[in-house]
Amino acid sequence: MSDFHQYGTVTALPRLVERPIHDLEEKVLELSKRYPVALVIPMIPGEMDRPALAGILDELEQVRYLDSLVISLNRATVKDYQRCHEYFARYPGRKVVLWNESPHIQEFLDEMQSVGLYVGERGKGRACWLAIGYLLAEERVEYIAFQDADVLNYSREMLARLVLPTLDPTVDYDFVKGYYARVSDRLHGRVTRLLLTPLLAAFVRLIGNDPYIRYLSSFRYALSGEFAIKSDLAQRMRLPCDWGLEIVTLFEALRHRAALRVCQVELAERYDHKHQALSAEDPNNGVHRMARDVVKHLFRTLAAAGVELNEGVLRSLQAAYQREAEDAVADSYAVSTINGLTFDRHQEEQNVGVFTRALRSSIEEFLDDPLGAPLVPNWARVWAGVPDAGVRLMAAVQEGQGDLHAVGLRNGG
Repeated sequence: MSDFHQYGTVTALPRLVERPIHDLEEKVLELSKRYPVALVIPMIPGEMDRPALAGILDELEQVRYLDSLVISLNRATVKDYQRCHEYFARYPGRKVVLWNESPHIQEFLDEMQSVGLYVGERGKGRACWLAIGYLLAEERVEYIAFQDADVLNYSREMLARLVLPTLDPTVDYDFVKGYYARVSDRLHGRVTRLLLTPLLAAFVRLIGNDPYIRYLSSFRYALSGEFAIKSDLAQRMRLPCDWGLEIVTLFEALRHRAALRVCQVELAERYDHKHQALSAEDPNNGVHRMARDVVKHLFRTLAAAGVELNEGVLRSLQAAYQREAEDAVADSYAVSTINGLTFDRHQEEQNVGVFTRALRSSIEEFLDDPLGAPLVPNWARVWAGVPDAGVRLMAAVQEGQGDLHAVGLRNGG
């Protein structure tokens, strides 16, 4: 059972009791008649070979309040696209498979690029950006929820708890972030637990109680992939294309809304999903890459908010982080010991070593280029540059489905 103490500027809605799923869903169903909601699942083809996605689909088959399910499929071939349609065929509600590598989507992206709109690189961030644009263009839904495709213990209660704080006008939040405990027989959540949390604590020691740092520190799991957002806010959010997606969305929410319009909700007591390889020797892959992307976007967003990050501060930050990370390891050991969990101290220290190197390289990269690669523009900016971009995007998705039908006919389908 979670506690209900509030730790910072962002309200936390803990899971205090076992609320019957039918009670939750009846409430959401009634509200969704006035405030339609869509679910976006960004994914790569390999998820269809893993048990997590099958379990998610089993649960979603029982959900009756979604207006639309959007599968934003990236890094996929035409065969992957065809397979994705077949995979989700049993879902009973309205569904859209948005194939990011479709020739028609690529043509759309080239058109945006030709008028000076940066569309970024392929990846989860762009998959989410395209899904947002598509849903905004359709003008069917008031709220959009996002769910990762690799959750092993997914239940439809998680989705109901995620969207309820946005739909219920008596609490009425515009942005809801999911949180949970990443634990099995041991503690997980390495990047949050051993990098982001001690790094934010190190910032507080160096620059004091900055409002952006305090805001970010309020989140109990800032890097979770689950969030729900009001459509008019989604229209104003810029996104990165890399692992910085989760942290940038938090800053974008605060940029366009006051903190009192943002909350976090506990989705489950435990949450188990795919664990990325540490990739200690390769800074361009795995958790090592994720750490670099998170730190890079943290620096650039803080700098854009007016926080002075000169070379002296950043050099001191490395030493301050090292001390805070050591304390984080000790805290994790204590939590693991009291709860009878496995604790591999050597591995924990290796994790911190990788994060320290990631921090160092991110500092060098930031000092060399404080701006870095731009974020993809928000859809309000896209509409301003290309007023019929929404119509073009919807047409590109529909033409892709037409191509799929033609492939099926050629194959005797």
